[in-house]
Amino acid sequence: MSRILYEDNWLSVADPAEADALIVNTCGFIVPAKKEAINAILELSDFKQPQGKACHLVVTGCLSQRYAAEIRDQLPEVDAVLGTADYGKIATLLRRLAGGEACYDMPGQPGSLAHLMVSRRPSTPASYAYIKIAEGCSNRCAYCAIPSIRGPLRSRPMEEIVEEAARLAADGYGELILIAQDTGRYGLDLYGRRRLPELLLAICKIKDLRLLRVLYTYSDGITDELLDVMRREPKIAHYLDMPIQHGSDAVLERMNRKDRAADIRATVARIRAALPDVVLRTTVMVGFPGETAEDFEAMLDLLRDMRFDRLGCFVFSPEEGTPAWSMRPRVHHKTAAQREKRLLASQQLIATEKARERIGQVVAVTLESVEDRGIFYVGRSYGEAPEVDPLIYVAAASDDLHLGQTCNVRLADADAYEMTGVTVL
Repeated sequence: MSRILYEDNWLSVADPAEADALIVNTCGFIVPAKKEAINAILELSDFKQPQGKACHLVVTGCLSQRYAAEIRDQLPEVDAVLGTADYGKIATLLRRLAGGEACYDMPGQPGSLAHLMVSRRPSTPASYAYIKIAEGCSNRCAYCAIPSIRGPLRSRPMEEIVEEAARLAADGYGELILIAQDTGRYGLDLYGRRRLPELLLAICKIKDLRLLRVLYTYSDGITDELLDVMRREPKIAHYLDMPIQHGSDAVLERMNRKDRAADIRATVARIRAALPDVVLRTTVMVGFPGETAEDFEAMLDLLRDMRFDRLGCFVFSPEEGTPAWSMRPRVHHKTAAQREKRLLASQQLIATEKARERIGQVVAVTLESVEDRGIFYVGRSYGEAPEVDPLIYVAAASDDLHLGQTCNVRLADADAYEMTGVTVL
């Protein structure tokens, strides 16, 4: 959307009071995200008529795809919506609104890949950019509304992804991050087989690429072929984000997950055998309907054994339209909150131990910002994905450092939340 609007002569402003159009791109996946989106819409609605100037408010993304009629009926401040496959229409929509046209159209059906095929400028720092390699999901986990919001898995053609990667690398984005709802399934719908390993090899041939990172790979997609490619290709980060969701077979079955605890253990063992320096991240959920104290302890035991470097935890959020919406018995919210607290406390100890194991290592760190007091540069190595993982604070051993530079750093201290290092001359 940013690129389309830029090419249509729109300029971004920092102050909403100066805007002719206000656009809120939303998530509609779980209740907290929906509340956050609605609060943002209401806050921006106050700027719709600054000093009598016409200003339009547009809501895009998952919330508008899922609740367009409710937004129309309950949030009259909103002038128009665009769904998850309609981003390419943003400039046309704003022109219609500016012309005085009432155009509250219902979003189209999810399924189009057109919004991923537009030449665009990523809204990220200069060191990295995301590439979405597929849209939608066909896993049908019992708690998840994504298939109904974004449709089934639809992979982009490999040639198109490689072309986009080459363009971004040539523009100075040294780290490229491949994302999808499940990257390991890339190609199944389009080619009849998983082709993520081939895609990685094709992208790694790009001369200007420094680092290639893969996120959101379910364990059944972490094949021996994928691990072999990651081991052999130096441009691929030894980093995997593998959401397991739970550690109890009974809960995993009710979740309609393909894996069981033994599968998770076997996959983690294969990963660490192939990539001894791998950094592993996972996501789990507490409070799923029917989760017993024994189920929760089984998950804690699994996590203590697997010792993931990083972990995110969600409390179950019942979403209408999903099988889990009607599942009983529900876990009381206080019980779920207590389990989340226990799990995160346990993981904090593990994360601290795992981080401290890296002390003394020399890693390549890309400098992305400067600490408030100007004492340290702040950056990331192969082991840190943007915005979700700890940062590395770098003390410069010389004066010739600059933002965007990648330099060798010896890690001197670490805990669950941050690491500190010194540049190696």
